This record gives sequence, C-alpha cells and structure tokens, in this order.
Amino acid sequence: MPTHSQEERLIAWRQAEQIARDKLGEPGTLSLQQVSELSAQEFFDRIGRGELPSPPFGHLVDFVPLEWEPGRFLFQGTPDARHYNPLGSVHGGYAATLLDSCMGCAVHTRLEPGQGYTTIDLRISYVRALTRNTGPVRAEGKLVHLGRSTALAEGRIYDANDRLYAVGSTTCMIFDLRERGAA
Repeated sequence: MPTHSQEERLIAWRQAEQIARDKLGEPGTLSLQQVSELSAQEFFDRIGRGELPSPPFGHLVDFVPLEWEPGRFLFQGTPDARHYNPLGSVHGGYAATLLDSCMGCAVHTRLEPGQGYTTIDLRISYVRALTRNTGPVRAEGKLVHLGRSTALAEGRIYDANDRLYAVGSTTCMIFDLRERGAA
C-alpha cells in the first residue's frame, strides 16, 4: 500500500469534504412517515446524492456525511472561529455534536425500515483541544451492540495525521417510527 505524505492526505481530506458538500441537497426534513418507509441504506444514500434534504443541523455546525455502511458512519468537518468558546478554542459541544451524530447514525445504519432511535446517554472524553488551525477532522462511529430496545455505539474524532481529539460512547433507545408518527 503506498504511503502518502501528510500534505497529500490533508489535500485528499479537503477534496473529499468538498465533494460530499457539493452533492448535498438543501437543508430540510422528512416526515416520520417518509423516513419509516426507507431502509437505512436508502435513506443515507439518497441524502448523500442530494435526492433527499440534508439535515439542517449539519449545515448549522458545518459538517458533512462522508461514508456509511452497516454499523459504521463517518462525518467530516473543519472547525473554525465560529465554533470557539470564550477561551479561544473550539467549544466542547462541537466535538460532542460530531460524536453524537456519528454514533447515532452508526446505530441507524442497522435499523429496519420503520425503526427510529434517540440518544439516551452520551459520554465524551476530550483528549486535546480543537482549534481553527486543526484542519479537517473526522468523527467515526461504530455500532457495538444492537438489541430490540437499545443500542450501544462508540466513536472517535481524529485529524488527517490520525491525532485523537475526543472519544465517546452512547446508548440509544430504539422505537417504532410509525407509532410516533401517529401520536
């Protein structure tokens, strides 16, 4: 396998983020009924191709979905001064949001049509500060366990040099979307 310089990897990451960003549709949401009719793969594939609206929160925080497969989800974003806290570094909520999103979506990739989820527990450990000089970061979530009513996932945030910034784990509650939509 060829080795890539740090600069080549950084360029590739920035290109991947731009390609994903260019494919996304306008921000918006679907009804629970519409979501419940799609498989997880179809749901994410159609968002990734711009055929379905992209989640508004991703636009607000400025991160994009890059890769997904059953049990795994990868987002990328580039933190900047908009994400700063008063102490001059990226607010911890940015990392928490990326981790909550990648771990929750990793759970979602394994759900059946008609199933939904919500985070009921989120644990984050911060390893080092993110700044506007960090460059692009990836948040990768992996499913650990999927049961009938709960799921567990773990995630990590790292940069193009594979430096770790934060790790997390979550418990998600699994529910029937069709019952929620009728309520």
